[in-house]
Amino acid sequence: MSEHRTREAAAGEVEVLRRTPDEWHAAFPDLLLHEDRFYILATSSLADERTRVLKHGETFAVFDHYGDIKPLGMGEEGLYHAGTRYLSAFWLRLGTSRPLFLSSGVEDEAPLLAVDLTNPDLVAEAADARQTVSRGTVHLQRRVLLWDACCSERLLIRNFGETKVTLPFSYHFAADFADLFEVRGIRRERRGTREEAEVDGHRVRLPYRGLDGARRVSELRFDPPPVELSAGRAGFRLELAPGEEQTIEVRLLCQGPAAPDDRRSCAIAGEELAAEAARRRSAMAWVSTSNQQLDAWLARGVADLHLLITETSDGPYPYAGVPWYSTPFGRDGLITALEWLVPYPDLAKGVLAFLAARQATETVPEQDAEPGKIVHELRMGEMAALGEVPFARYYGSVDSTPLFVLLAGRAWERTGDRAFFERLWPHVEAALDWIDREGDLDGD
Repeated sequence: MSEHRTREAAAGEVEVLRRTPDEWHAAFPDLLLHEDRFYILATSSLADERTRVLKHGETFAVFDHYGDIKPLGMGEEGLYHAGTRYLSAFWLRLGTSRPLFLSSGVEDEAPLLAVDLTNPDLVAEAADARQTVSRGTVHLQRRVLLWDACCSERLLIRNFGETKVTLPFSYHFAADFADLFEVRGIRRERRGTREEAEVDGHRVRLPYRGLDGARRVSELRFDPPPVELSAGRAGFRLELAPGEEQTIEVRLLCQGPAAPDDRRSCAIAGEELAAEAARRRSAMAWVSTSNQQLDAWLARGVADLHLLITETSDGPYPYAGVPWYSTPFGRDGLITALEWLVPYPDLAKGVLAFLAARQATETVPEQDAEPGKIVHELRMGEMAALGEVPFARYYGSVDSTPLFVLLAGRAWERTGDRAFFERLWPHVEAALDWIDREGDLDGD
């Protein structure tokens, strides 16, 4: 009975992974009944799922605590870039079984996920006979790094047993190229076209042509090459002597709008991430106390802020939150910059410069834009590009503009950076004009 139930569960998991967004909507229509078509559906608790989140720039990833991506729970897991989910499934199996969980966590200083796993009892076909690999014999160490539209995994496998082991394992993957708003629950009447997968000895390319004309590609590279490779599975077979270890590297590349052309190696990316964290720490005042718990709480807050900050062409900007709000919001950025003004004034200057560059200059009713108004929300992705959602550049908040003026005044008092605020001053005047004009239609 136990083996039968296990096979049923495995078959059900594969079937879930094959569902398209439309099939999910057909299976669960009641989940979509809400008067606000942009409402964020909550079908389970993020805390219950023990998700692990990485973010860098316009890219973020949501994993379960095993380091896998599965369309279960809220269905938010995936690798995303510029408003599109480039991987909707990515999971590791030993034979047909899931590894046993030991521990996992995200490092504070870099978008790095560390996961430790071991094997369940396995029966594998060795060269001359069937071999049993006892539970806990093999240690699997997953290290996942996110950098510039690239997610790299380094899988280190080590045999702690006293005999040689044969270990079959595989990665399973899929790309649905769902827009972030589709993942949140919005149904689309039409979608783009998935093109035929391109498979060679060590690489798989999964292409998608959107209705916006953009071609998005999820590329997976394996080193060393797997013994079996298809459009949804990479199969490996290792033979490990006692004490021997081997490493498998997988690179997941998001290719499309806003993705860089050059991709750094994992080693170079790790060095640059460390340097980036060091630069940010040097620009921020630090507080330490005699209370270790308070210090840990403060360090956690700083690490969370670092996770959300994106380095834009105008300076650092704190994105509103992963997964649904990993994008610039005017109100959120302004309030965060006000709260961090004393220890981290550079953040305020980055927020002010970013919002000034995107301040409305004309009246556009469908965007709620009026001259002088500060943007509320910016989005990338296929649906925003097509106008299926109004948030490509959306000005529908009344408080972002006065908060912009407030932050400008406070930041001037904090920094005294005359050259910066002379450049900013025309944008402050335009914001004040909007407050007195469109912001006060009843003249009170």
